[in-house]
Amino acid sequence: MTFKQVMEIAVWKQDPAATLRQVEADIRRISREIEVMQTKKARLISKRDKIKDAVQQQKSAELSNRDWDRKDFPWTQELQEKLTSVFGIQKLRAHQLPTMNATLSGIDCILIMPTGGGKSLCYQLPALVSKGVTLVVSPLLALMEDQIMGLQKYNVQAYMCTGKTSAADVKMIHTAMLDPKAPMKLLYVTPEKLAKSKRFMTYLQKMYTAGRFARLAIDEVHCCSQWGHDFRPDYKFLGIMRTQFPKTPIVGLTATATSRVIKDVQKILNIPESLILKASFNRPNLYYQNLKQISIFHDQVSDHSYLVSGDLLPQSGVNYSLELSNDAETLSTDLRKKGVKVRQYHAMMEAEHRTIVHQKWINNELQAVVATIAFGMGIDKPDVRFVIHHCISKSMENFYQESGRAGRDDKPAKCIVYWRLADMFRQSTMVFTEQTGLENLYGMITYCVDQLRNLRTLTFEGSLKLHSLYDATKNIVYTNVRNMDRVVKNVKMHQVGEKQITMFEGQSPNGKRRSGPDLIHFISFIIRQITMKIIMFEEPATFAPYPLIFGNIEESFTFSSMAISRHILPALKKFTISSMTAIFEIRKEILREKDSQAANQLLKSTLWDPAIFPKEVFETLKKKGPDKKTPPTQKITTEDFSIPGQDSVYSKEEKNANNERENKIGSSEQCH
Repeated sequence: MTFKQVMEIAVWKQDPAATLRQVEADIRRISREIEVMQTKKARLISKRDKIKDAVQQQKSAELSNRDWDRKDFPWTQELQEKLTSVFGIQKLRAHQLPTMNATLSGIDCILIMPTGGGKSLCYQLPALVSKGVTLVVSPLLALMEDQIMGLQKYNVQAYMCTGKTSAADVKMIHTAMLDPKAPMKLLYVTPEKLAKSKRFMTYLQKMYTAGRFARLAIDEVHCCSQWGHDFRPDYKFLGIMRTQFPKTPIVGLTATATSRVIKDVQKILNIPESLILKASFNRPNLYYQNLKQISIFHDQVSDHSYLVSGDLLPQSGVNYSLELSNDAETLSTDLRKKGVKVRQYHAMMEAEHRTIVHQKWINNELQAVVATIAFGMGIDKPDVRFVIHHCISKSMENFYQESGRAGRDDKPAKCIVYWRLADMFRQSTMVFTEQTGLENLYGMITYCVDQLRNLRTLTFEGSLKLHSLYDATKNIVYTNVRNMDRVVKNVKMHQVGEKQITMFEGQSPNGKRRSGPDLIHFISFIIRQITMKIIMFEEPATFAPYPLIFGNIEESFTFSSMAISRHILPALKKFTISSMTAIFEIRKEILREKDSQAANQLLKSTLWDPAIFPKEVFETLKKKGPDKKTPPTQKITTEDFSIPGQDSVYSKEEKNANNERENKIGSSEQCH
């Protein structure tokens, strides 16, 4: 023990309390210094990352500035010959040749191209002019089967290796991977095969050493990112491919990816300086139509059968149900009873049966497939004339991709979505565990509750923002929450105070947690405060999602042994009567003045096609203007609400007369 330590012990013994205070003060001082240094370190790390991003973006931009459309590459002539002789195509589409030239030059690239744009050809054709094997990573067996069936028609040697591949076929594939004389040009695998099969990775390493690993093509590359709408954990394993096979070029392909997702994909795949090629999302041959709000009293199956067996007969299509196999089974059965040639397709079916349904649909033996989203990603059937969503998609990206399976032959096609409020609550229990699940779902809901949801024709541009033909009118009709404030300022509201209303505090008087029907009834109460009129049940359902979209209330989820429960809680932002007034007044303003203008605008549009939208509908609207008739009303009560300082505006007679109807509505709309 040193002299200094002896003296410190002596001081402690003389006044231990003072010594303790001094030690604690020193600890606080050092903690503050550490905090300052950590803050400084974090700033430096952030600055470093920004500089690295800038350097990488600069290198990526330099690649973009190169002329990849040139036709003087060593492989150009052979590429054109194979294009014509094998695939029977005379001319490539935009961005296809640059992608092919980049990957044949050994450059990593990511291609963002809309569904039906020809992404698959961007690695299939280069595979035919390259020595060795192109490995294609694909997320779905149905997608691999579809592409292999298509390639076999052109006598292209392509195989797939999955967990269900026979031992004999696996042995043949492994031999072909190493044999320079083998005719195999494309090998399809799932990301799970790479992540979990050490044996396959061993053969892949041998193929690379032998100089036969031509390129790695990653289809639906957005699945790598947690920010993407279809995140697959095993896609993250693909990050090791650049480390293990540094000389093998990587080409990633997707139809739906934001800039944020692309940056994340570059980071995950370790290709930060890759070439980014992005095509327009606009597909003018697709007509996006939100027919109407479907109430619980509406026979959706009759509408479906009318569309499928009526004006769309005998055309081919896809009918999407929710992500549940029993939904697909039920809808398929009901449509068959109506005389429509359909079969269901979902993950619970045997693989052999799914393949049979797929082949029958491809060969036009079935008019439509009623499927969950397990069907259709990348399916190459050009003559799909309609895609009908029986339930909303979980995001706008999913909706764009699913509906984009229509019209790949560039001919007009219909994309229809049915929805009701219950869809939002059913979907929210499925997506709330995803990083951006609820945010993406509310974006889809925003599209569905858009004020001019009827007579709709929409196109997709840029980062999947919706642009409406109705924007040409004087008072811009919003199709996106972002320009909501601009619209509200132009609307004359009733003189209602800015009284804050706290929604759904705790439990309802009957002891139940607040739910979807509670939200609808509350919105009805607010609208009644504004208009003093009895309104039908569907009208508040139109406005009910807005408190969730704007963050006035939020959904809460609880796990149980049987299911996931969902209920509604108040958020930090309070909902105001005036905001509800603004929404309602916009709705009234549009219905009163803008329908005929919208019809005129649509008639003048180059997108209008008599095969899709009957001209008589629009001519009728032009002549008589908006419909003045009042729809039949269904009264509702507000017994379940307790708002300080507010008495119920419903009479006792109204409450008693409609209590039975309210219970029926509530039980039907309740989502489990």
